[in-house]
Amino acid sequence: MEIAYWIVAGLLGVLYLYSGGKKAVESKERLAPMMGWVDTVPMGLVRVIGAVEILGAAGLVLPPLTGIAPGLAMAAAIGLLVLQVLATALHLSRSEVKETGLNVALIVLAAVAARLATTW
Repeated sequence: MEIAYWIVAGLLGVLYLYSGGKKAVESKERLAPMMGWVDTVPMGLVRVIGAVEILGAAGLVLPPLTGIAPGLAMAAAIGLLVLQVLATALHLSRSEVKETGLNVALIVLAAVAARLATTW
């Protein structure tokens, strides 16, 4: 189970570091072609979402790796799950049903990570 956790946490961590990093530093003009929703959301909120994604990635990896407060990994996974539920709702409110596939996959992976984090 520990190996399964590290595989899932590693995948989520890499994805959220990349995505969160882009949201945290790139301009609205550079993000808009990949993320059409940034035109309807204040840029400050986009930066906060990026920071939450980066912190979530760190929360998945650092606590179990260091052995300090490993329960935070489950909290990070649940936080990322909630973030993706909200992202799915945003896409659906914009009638972007096709864009929700990745969100659903990330919800499932975050749920798996949360479950696996409780097994050790």
